[in-house]
Amino acid sequence: MVRNHVRDREGRRGRGFVAGVAGVAALLLAAGCASDGDGDAVGPSASAPPSASSPPPASPPPAPAAGQVRVAGTLTDGLKSPWGLAGLPGGDLLVSSRDERTITRVDGRTGRQTPLGEVPGVVPGGEGGLMGLAVRDGWVYAYLTADEDNRIVRMRYGGGAGDRLGAPEPVLTGIPKGFVHNGGRIAFGPDGMLYAGTGETGRTGLAQDKGSLGGKILRMTPEGRPAPGNPFPGSVVYSYGHRNVQGLAWDGDGRLWAAEFGQDTWDELNRIEPGRNYGWPVVEGRAGRDGYTDPVAQWRTGEASPSGIAFARGAVWMAGLRGERLWRIPLSGAERSGEPQAFLKGEYGRLRTVLATGDGSRLWLVTSETDTRGTPESGDDRILRLEVGEGPVRR
Repeated sequence: MVRNHVRDREGRRGRGFVAGVAGVAALLLAAGCASDGDGDAVGPSASAPPSASSPPPASPPPAPAAGQVRVAGTLTDGLKSPWGLAGLPGGDLLVSSRDERTITRVDGRTGRQTPLGEVPGVVPGGEGGLMGLAVRDGWVYAYLTADEDNRIVRMRYGGGAGDRLGAPEPVLTGIPKGFVHNGGRIAFGPDGMLYAGTGETGRTGLAQDKGSLGGKILRMTPEGRPAPGNPFPGSVVYSYGHRNVQGLAWDGDGRLWAAEFGQDTWDELNRIEPGRNYGWPVVEGRAGRDGYTDPVAQWRTGEASPSGIAFARGAVWMAGLRGERLWRIPLSGAERSGEPQAFLKGEYGRLRTVLATGDGSRLWLVTSETDTRGTPESGDDRILRLEVGEGPVRR
């Protein structure tokens, strides 16, 4: 399998990692240096001048070209069923374990893991468990599967050393649950409202039922009330006709994009507008039918099975589970400006979540080999550090 070949040869860093870095790392270890996770030596030897016999300092690898991405290393590994990922002020990360029901803090420089505890009330099973995370104003929000439903809760978290999560408080309950198609992604939009992608739990009729929270994108206040300006008065429903929304992201102009699992034929990337019907189960993929909104891009299910998405450097980046690759979809305004490009095909297995840094120069990419559907190897699962090329793509 490609993944095994690449990992055995390159220590699972993938083709994008620049040749020769392993040799530099070996020299640093021999000199007794440590790494802070970004490649800068720390410790007493960090500032020592090179001796006459020392090799010249290695030049940093060139930045990726525009429209390209490079794996710059592994931030942390040994994660079990990682699903949600959220950034903290200062650059650290929170990652959820779907099946272990835990949230872990990951140092954004060293990768050191600090367990924050198990979230009460989570009932893992099938595609359900502890899933999406979001952070705002001292709260950690989580989308989870409970005994009777999927729901969104929030927990106080100070963010300091030794802090632990507070008791969960319900934000929104009553989202339908199932063995499959539980959705699970949550994110705060540029308008300050909380958005959630849900699934229709295998009961396809829920997607077209505007009175159900299943098969929808939801928009609410941070306290869980219907957000001002929602298309259906008194409802948190923002768009409908979805099968299983797994990714949410906003572009540089504040437009919402969503990745969605198809059934047998087409996976989708949709540009989301309030009140629109995205077709499921009447249509899958592009149909050109009145009353339904077609996707901006679509893929055969074996090439994608899309999960998390992020916006960086003028493009949507989409993690693929079954497709085992990272897709780049270039945008121009609200439309696609070129053909999607695939990166890392088969090199790291199933890819669950991708998160952009504030300036878009880096992506965090979470693998998903320990979720019962992958083929885990030593070190799985991991968070990869990716560098993104700057500037317009030359055509």
